[in-house]
Amino acid sequence: MNESNAVAHPHEHAEASNNNGSVLGMAAEGENVSRPIRELVSEVEWETRVNLAAAYRLMVKYGMTDMIYNHITARLPDRTDEFLINAYGLHYSEITASNLHRVNHDGEITMRGNSHYGINYPGFIIHGAVHLARPDVNCVIHTHTRAGIAVSAMSVGVLPLSLFGMRFAKNIGYHDCEGTVVKMDERETLARDLGGHDVMMLRNHGLIACGPTIAQAFNTHYMLETACKIQVDAMCSGTELVMPPDEVVQETARLFQPGVRRAYGVMEWEAMLRLLDREDPAYRE
Repeated sequence: MNESNAVAHPHEHAEASNNNGSVLGMAAEGENVSRPIRELVSEVEWETRVNLAAAYRLMVKYGMTDMIYNHITARLPDRTDEFLINAYGLHYSEITASNLHRVNHDGEITMRGNSHYGINYPGFIIHGAVHLARPDVNCVIHTHTRAGIAVSAMSVGVLPLSLFGMRFAKNIGYHDCEGTVVKMDERETLARDLGGHDVMMLRNHGLIACGPTIAQAFNTHYMLETACKIQVDAMCSGTELVMPPDEVVQETARLFQPGVRRAYGVMEWEAMLRLLDREDPAYRE
């Protein structure tokens, strides 16, 4: 690994005020940003890049994308004060292991992936808030799904209408909407409202799911999104809904907790990678 090639260019860090609070680190026009990334990073970073790229592709597969918006980030095992994030301008179906950017908690691109696009400033604030506040969290997923936003706008929050919903009983945070996330001060309230939970509803905005691994965070988000879809469908049915007994809800939630049975997402991840490899293994490039 040649770390001399892994540093940021001087123009890759800019204040949000110079980018309308939106984009940081766009490459200069005409600059060649293509490099053999795999040769420039550690084996553990490359493995993280491959798994993170897979998560982006799976979000497309399961209909949890919003054009070029939203992010999935992964803390690097050998650089715990840095994390990987997508280039803001690429669709999730275009994400590969080599075009992810490595950034630090100051918003600096410490290693540019193979893309001239920069990073999204609001995404950096949201994900950076979680990574800073929760050293136990190594992956953060934020989405704007239709069902997720719909439930985030309901005063009742996520209801235990299904096993998917029961999983999050008393294990979910709620963050009141503060508008478009462009102020660093919101990091404090995001971290406060997430607390020790692995999921949080951003009121009138969307979902956050996180976990100790990419596999577990993806599984958690998938389950939360499914809970939201079921809730919206059930509430739109016009019929009286049946709520399970509280003791059933609490026991179901307990059984989904890490360490009770198994780490949900880990075993499933192998199947998810096989699925992607059969359909299009380009995410590994």
